[in-house]
Amino acid sequence: MPEPASPTVRRRRLAAELRRLRGDLTGEFVAEHMGWSASKVSRIENAHTAPRTSELRKLLSLYGVEGPYADELLALAMEAKRKGWWEAYADALPDAHTGYIGLEAEATSSSQWGPEFVIGLMMTEEYSRQVIRDSTRMISPIPPGEIERRVEARMIRQQILKRDPPFELHTVLDESVLHRRIGDNAIMGAQLDRLLELSGYDNIDLRILPLDAPHYIITGGFNLLEFDRAHDVGYNDIVYLEHLIGSLYFEAEKDTYKYHIAFQRLCDFSLKPEESRQMIAAAGKRWR
Repeated sequence: MPEPASPTVRRRRLAAELRRLRGDLTGEFVAEHMGWSASKVSRIENAHTAPRTSELRKLLSLYGVEGPYADELLALAMEAKRKGWWEAYADALPDAHTGYIGLEAEATSSSQWGPEFVIGLMMTEEYSRQVIRDSTRMISPIPPGEIERRVEARMIRQQILKRDPPFELHTVLDESVLHRRIGDNAIMGAQLDRLLELSGYDNIDLRILPLDAPHYIITGGFNLLEFDRAHDVGYNDIVYLEHLIGSLYFEAEKDTYKYHIAFQRLCDFSLKPEESRQMIAAAGKRWR
C-alpha cells in the first residue's frame, strides 16, 4: 500500500515553512548570504527545487532556527527527496494529475462533488477504462497501452481508502451520474454495486443530490483536500479542479473556505446516506 507520507506534500510543506521563516528578509539578502541567485531562493520557496542538507542547515542558521525544530525540518527535507509510487506512471499521466496524486497521498480527508461521473476513488476498473477512453478519444487520443497505465494508476490510488490511519472520503454525486451511460449495462450495473459496497465503509460518507432538490451551487466538480501536521509543520487545505485542457489549484484560505461552505450546502440538500443507498440500489436494478 502506498506510504501516507508524500514527497510532493513534504516538499511543499518545507517550501511554505521556509518562506514563512524568511519573514521580512528579502530574497536578495538571503541569496547574497547563501551565495545563490535570487531565482534559486524563489524556486526553493515555490517547491520547484529542494536545498541540499548542507544548504538547508546554513539557511536555518540564517533564520535563527535550531534545536528540535531544525531537526524536524531536516527530516522533512529528507522525506521530500523520496520518490512516490506514482512517479513510475509519469510517462502515462498528465503532469497535473501526477501532482494531484502526490497531494492526495498525504491528505487526511477529501470532500468531492461529482456532478458528471463517479469520482476516481470510487470507479471500477471497467468504468474507469471507459471514462478515460471516451474523454480522450475526441480531443487527444492516446494509445491503448497508455490507457491501461492510467487505469492501473487509478486502481492503486484507491488503496488509500483502506489506509491506516483512515482516509476520510466525503462524496456528493449528482443523481444524473447514476443514469448517465458509461459503457454498457454491465459496466453501469457493476459500478453502482461498487458504490453500494463503498458506502458501507466506516470512513466513507456517500450522498446523492436528487435532481429535484434545491441546487444553488452552480459549479463543476471539485475536490477539497485537508491535511494534518507533519514534523510540526502544518499545511493549508487545497481545492483541485479539472477542466477540458488542464487543472487548477486554490490554496488561499479565502478561496478554500468558500468551497467548504459550498460542499456543506450540497450535503444539506442531498439525501442522507441510507436514502442515497436506496436510490443507488434502485438505479442499479434498472441497469440490470
